[in-house]
Amino acid sequence: MNGTLDKRTKWCYCIGATGRDAAYALISMYLILYVQYTMNLTGVQFAAISAAMIVCMVWDAVNDLLMGIIIENTNFKMGKFKPWILIGAISNAVIIVCLFTIRPSGWGFVAFYSLFYLLWGMTYTMNDISYWGALPTFSSDPKVRDSLVSVMSVFICMGQFAVAGIVPIVIAGNAVSAYRTVALVVGLGLIAFQMLTAFGIRERGRTEREDKLSLKDMYRIFARNDQLVAAGIANIFFNIAFNLLIVFGVNFFYIEFGYSESGDLVFVFTVMYGLGMLISQASYASVAKHFKREQILRACFIGLMIGYAAFFSFGYVLPRNIILLNAIGFLIFFFQGLMNATLVVMINNTIEYDEARFGERHDSVISAVRSFSVKLAGGLNQGLSTLVLIASGIYAKTSRISALEIDVSRGDITKETALASANGYLADVTSMQRLLFRAGMIGIPVAAIIISYLILRKRYHIDEAEYGKLISHG
Repeated sequence: MNGTLDKRTKWCYCIGATGRDAAYALISMYLILYVQYTMNLTGVQFAAISAAMIVCMVWDAVNDLLMGIIIENTNFKMGKFKPWILIGAISNAVIIVCLFTIRPSGWGFVAFYSLFYLLWGMTYTMNDISYWGALPTFSSDPKVRDSLVSVMSVFICMGQFAVAGIVPIVIAGNAVSAYRTVALVVGLGLIAFQMLTAFGIRERGRTEREDKLSLKDMYRIFARNDQLVAAGIANIFFNIAFNLLIVFGVNFFYIEFGYSESGDLVFVFTVMYGLGMLISQASYASVAKHFKREQILRACFIGLMIGYAAFFSFGYVLPRNIILLNAIGFLIFFFQGLMNATLVVMINNTIEYDEARFGERHDSVISAVRSFSVKLAGGLNQGLSTLVLIASGIYAKTSRISALEIDVSRGDITKETALASANGYLADVTSMQRLLFRAGMIGIPVAAIIISYLILRKRYHIDEAEYGKLISHG
């Protein structure tokens, strides 16, 4: 497994990430905003939906581990990973379109949304665990793995940016129909890109297990791998911070700059997101050649602390300048991207650690920890973001905008009328509400990053030298 990776597999695998991460970005960044700004729900109904999302995400995080066992025990003619990549992509695309198209009202929407969000998580898991589970099987050569992560990360950023950049421009004053159209395009893109992966990659041959893995086996694999536990917990806290700024970001721009003006401003900020993530993750392999992972993590931690402190100070201590705000955003996203790529490699390296110590290799089960941590963090993010929106009083102000968007979709009022009224609602947000919102928006990610960094510093010890020993004895 230490050999080179054929070009067809490399490019079909990496390019396929574009569609799947565009789909994930639509759900993780904009689904709750779609509910907030188009459904006209009461505060209790909005809180109920957020609670349902938390329950679904926690279950889905557990389901990730179960899916790892199912894939590990898979013996299809098409391969171990490819059937689940394809089945997951097609079914998930259908669910995404339904989430943004079917619109019962009130508690009926709460019930519909809860069920389909659960189905979204389960179908995405099929694709996600199989896709990421394939990565460590291609090669154990650290240079090949670093290069693959870097190239794949470029296409991940392209997919995320395509959604994160376009959606804010097209939704204001036309949100109901715009979200529906975006969901259809993203769903078709998910299927197309993942078909490229499923039919393009070449899975390596493997020795079939005579016995099948069970839940007890899965627990045993996790319990004995102290490095996997450390990296997994650190990844949970990191992912709480990873997308929270973007989740809060649209509300931040609406509050600070108005509903009608924020589309273009969010787009430019999203460009910073795309550039920061793209440059950092594309350069990871090169950076890893010159610096140790411990040095990279330290630089990321310092850079993120500076970036978040500057963001909190924007408009209070620092001048209220858009160019400065985008520069701060770029700084945060660059170091987030670099830290994310580092964590992906650190989790994958625990596979060889487990193999060297216990003579067993479980790519799918161990790779499921990355998805588990992302999903669990996503559930926590939904709860935390809802708590901040309600506690700060922001939701009470913004929920009135959803009625305007519904009226536009029915043709009862014009887009211009809706935008003017929405700006008026947001002008009522008080200085204290803005401060409380920003404190939650910045304080939660900072705390999560500090915890993540300390765990890695204290508990994770597979450095470059140690990993070299592991694969030399494999």
